[in-house]
Amino acid sequence: MEKKENFFSSLQIVCFKIGNEEYGIDILQVQEILKLPKVTKLPKSKPYIMGVIDLRGKVLPIVDLSKRFSIDANKLTENSRAIVVTIGGKKVGLGIDSVSHVIKVNSGDIEPPPPVVRGISGKYIVGIAKVDEGFVVVLDITQLFSADELGSL
Repeated sequence: MEKKENFFSSLQIVCFKIGNEEYGIDILQVQEILKLPKVTKLPKSKPYIMGVIDLRGKVLPIVDLSKRFSIDANKLTENSRAIVVTIGGKKVGLGIDSVSHVIKVNSGDIEPPPPVVRGISGKYIVGIAKVDEGFVVVLDITQLFSADELGSL
């Protein structure tokens, strides 16, 4: 008997790298993916703010996810990208090392984060998706910033 896939039980996840780790966010939260253009640094901004870019005439803040998560990441390269998302009504670019691919994952294949990451960093994590190549840490981008931090973006 063939198992039918329930439309609502699967997610498409955009996978990307920060350092050596694979992360992902729900494709429905992604507005676009940009090759990282020249970023203008802002004086006295938070350490995780790379700066701002001009996105079709609008100022877009770029957040360095490696610094936000305290990960040793690679320097900016030809593969560096910004994933444009909306968090709390604000458009933000998430600076990452590279985008790898999009995967389709059944909800049942995403496990809750293990107890060791349920602290401060755990609030960013929806769960861990099991895929052929290993694991993808699925992020909840709505939890990346507090209300105050969002206000300062």
